[in-house]
Amino acid sequence: MVIGYDEGTIMIKMGREVPVASMDASGKIIWAKHNEIQTVNIKTVGANFEATDGERLPLAVKELGSCDLYPQNLKHNPNGRFVVVCGDGEYIIYTALAWRNRSFGSALEFAWSSEGEYAIRESTSRIKIFNKSFQEKKTIRPTFSAERIFGGVLLAMCSSDFICFYDWADCRLIRRIDVTVKNVYWADSGDLVAIASDTSFYILKYNRDVVAAYLEGGKPADEEGAEDAFELLHEVNERVRTGIWVGDCFIYNNSSWRLNYCVGGEVTTMYHLDRPMYLMGYLANQSRVYLIDKEFNVIGYTLLLSLIEYKTLVMRGDLESANEILPSIPKTQYNSVAHFLESRGMLEEALEIATDADYKFDLAVQLGKLEVAKAIAVEAQSESKWKQLGELAMSTGKLEASEECLLQAKDLSGLLLLYSSLGDAEGVEKLASLAKEHGKNNVAFLCLFMLGKLEDCIQLLVDR
Repeated sequence: MVIGYDEGTIMIKMGREVPVASMDASGKIIWAKHNEIQTVNIKTVGANFEATDGERLPLAVKELGSCDLYPQNLKHNPNGRFVVVCGDGEYIIYTALAWRNRSFGSALEFAWSSEGEYAIRESTSRIKIFNKSFQEKKTIRPTFSAERIFGGVLLAMCSSDFICFYDWADCRLIRRIDVTVKNVYWADSGDLVAIASDTSFYILKYNRDVVAAYLEGGKPADEEGAEDAFELLHEVNERVRTGIWVGDCFIYNNSSWRLNYCVGGEVTTMYHLDRPMYLMGYLANQSRVYLIDKEFNVIGYTLLLSLIEYKTLVMRGDLESANEILPSIPKTQYNSVAHFLESRGMLEEALEIATDADYKFDLAVQLGKLEVAKAIAVEAQSESKWKQLGELAMSTGKLEASEECLLQAKDLSGLLLLYSSLGDAEGVEKLASLAKEHGKNNVAFLCLFMLGKLEDCIQLLVDR
């Protein structure tokens, strides 16, 4: 909407694209439509319904109650028992099942801790922390203008160009990181955190032992905190719209509305979304990730838990355990696994797993495994493969195999190079006849010239 007045014009956006909704670990979703609160349960979808990736789920909507304020944000606590609703500078905590009011107050922002405590931001200069019994236990006055707060294993406060992490118990500074932050996502283990900015996101490892020693040391905190509290593992140049963690795998959708996941710094695109959608959560027993659109349609996509676990174990270097999981991954995913292994430099393992003949051939050539590549070439009967194989055999000194491959590929120029290098007059003579049959007069002429058959050379030129 554009409003015009004497001093100029103002353009304002009405409504919002992002639905006010939250999902707990069991698949129960609560959302707000204006002041009305509704709930659906993904697990109630009938057994007869065959889930298709990208298809809207036929969920039965149940009225849960109403909200005393206009919801702008809604979020379950870690165990799913409570839900906080924020809006109009206030917050209310409700029970998730009966929708009973348990606590309320004034706040610009609200953040849950991983243990069920919570913090509120009353202003840019005042943060309050409450325990699990909804009792205030501490007030913090940061030395900078706190524009945002985030929960999780640590309490995070952001200014316009840096983020500071604090412990929940004593609010001691753990670490300051100079980055402009849009969102913070903690893994359930508490060992990994994704920090999203406007243009990229960073995967960091949280070193609990270092922080514990730092806190026990009792040294006065400096402006930067514990130097080794976090370790940067990966930086990915993509903008995160929404994200969740599944184990050590970070699932997110980017600014192009692609649904991706990141394991060990390697990004894999799962699906291209046809409209803006927002991540709700992941159900491990279904191996499906769920999203919601602005019309409150819930959509599911398959992401195999076994595939995530396999890649995670490979990243940790535990190949023995990874190989135990491999049989539980469908054969259709083996090429994806092989590409992942190749990206880690594990070509031998990738070759064993790959099922696509062309991809397997390329891996065999990279590894110099002539017999494996030859078996694939025999089956495919592709001239390009035989030519590639002939060059490999020649480079490794296997000249007989090279001759066979170049003949199969009908690579007459390659054969000319081979025979002339070996001084094989008989081979050159055979090649001259072969070149004439295939109309390769330039190769035939060179063969005859090398053999000293000048009259045949002249006759070849006359016949042309």
